[in-house]
Amino acid sequence: MDYTQRLRNLREDRDETQTQIARILGTSQTMYARYERGANELPLRHLIKLADHYGVTTDFILCRTEKSGK
Repeated sequence: MDYTQRLRNLREDRDETQTQIARILGTSQTMYARYERGANELPLRHLIKLADHYGVTTDFILCRTEKSGK
C-alpha cells in the first residue's frame, strides 16, 4: 500500500467526502482528488493537518508503520 491508498482509506473509514477534506486543508476538491490519485504530491503542511485530523502519525499516513496511534 502507498500513501495515496492510505489517504483514501482514512477518509472513507470516517465516511468523509473529498470535498470535506479539501475544506479542512484549504484547497479544492479537485486538488485533493489529485493527491489521492498520486497525480500531485501531498504538501507537508497538508500531511501534518491530515495526521492531526485523523489522529494518526505522519509515518502511518506515509506507510512507514502499520501502527496508527500517536
